[in-house]
Amino acid sequence: MTYITFLEILTINFTLQKFIIMKKHNFYAGPSILPQYTIDKTIEGIKDFAGTGLSVLEISHRSKEFVEVMENAQKLFKELLNIPDDYAVLFLQGGASTQFAMIPFNLLNKKAAYLDTGAWSSKAIKEAQGFGEVEIVASSKDNAYNYIPKNFEVPVDVDYFHITTNNTIAGTEIKNDFDVPVPLVADMSSDIFSRPIDVTKYALIYGGAQKNLGPAGATFVIIKKDILGKVDRHIPTMLKYQTHIDKGSMFNTPPALAVFSALQTLKWLKNNGGVEAAQKRNIEKAQILYDEIDRNKLFKAAVPNPDDRSLMNITFVMNEAYKPHEQAFLDFAAQRGIVGIKGHRSVGGFRASTYNALPKESVETLVKAMQDFEKQVS
Repeated sequence: MTYITFLEILTINFTLQKFIIMKKHNFYAGPSILPQYTIDKTIEGIKDFAGTGLSVLEISHRSKEFVEVMENAQKLFKELLNIPDDYAVLFLQGGASTQFAMIPFNLLNKKAAYLDTGAWSSKAIKEAQGFGEVEIVASSKDNAYNYIPKNFEVPVDVDYFHITTNNTIAGTEIKNDFDVPVPLVADMSSDIFSRPIDVTKYALIYGGAQKNLGPAGATFVIIKKDILGKVDRHIPTMLKYQTHIDKGSMFNTPPALAVFSALQTLKWLKNNGGVEAAQKRNIEKAQILYDEIDRNKLFKAAVPNPDDRSLMNITFVMNEAYKPHEQAFLDFAAQRGIVGIKGHRSVGGFRASTYNALPKESVETLVKAMQDFEKQVS
């Protein structure tokens, strides 16, 4: 008779658990999925950064090893987006929400224009109103922000025109670079690096890192240097863009780990064909899911006009007759390892965020779940 020891039983159980752990398909809107390359390289850097025997969590940001990280991240940022030399790339803290105030602090002298396309643009408008006159050139609030306004005019007597290119909550996106007669400012928190952009058409581009760039904690700002120094007010040192340009984002301690992780994502993006290749993958993923939403009798897209539909945050709801099945579908999807598809609390329904790092396999798994659930309900 063969006896199995207690230790052998534990070993067998542990081995079995490793095999039955379900793959997760991460559709969270942010913080969101990151490339496995970024996660692995960040873990290595936490354990031993650049062969120093220290963690990136504990080494001085003034060390030559970390200065090199910051410089490489800025350099690769410029390379991937073809950013001209008269622009600076900054890594700051405070999220895009701090930029809602920092932008008018630095740029709004008398009047600014804003396009209101969602919750985040409305927050930016509210902050700007504390610094001067704000003209809302158009808004889609009348229909729960489910479209991008068209045929509006940008006044020529404003200091800048602000847009939010991708609206994570409503699921709409501006997919082209506007030509406007005034400095253009864009919040690209959730679609940066998802498509090529003509940076020369913008005076300032900003966003939080926690969608297509890295973990929460870093805020990127791409800024044309000659737009500064034109406001009359005093600007506190830390809220002054020129402060951070002069010091290469190293005026004070930067979000070191977040910048280090962002650098890994930038490397991963370059190694996988750059922004142009990412755009092709994103279009393919989005089309697969939108086609199923439009086909499946249980669901309908929250954004009716295909031209306005986001490639990054795909929002959809249950058709009225099937509304009672919403939670059941969420549970059904969760059983297949699909997480993060519950819609924002302000709009309900579902939201699948298909950022650069999300593999096509995850979208196909979600589509299969929608098809199988349709059969189950029918």
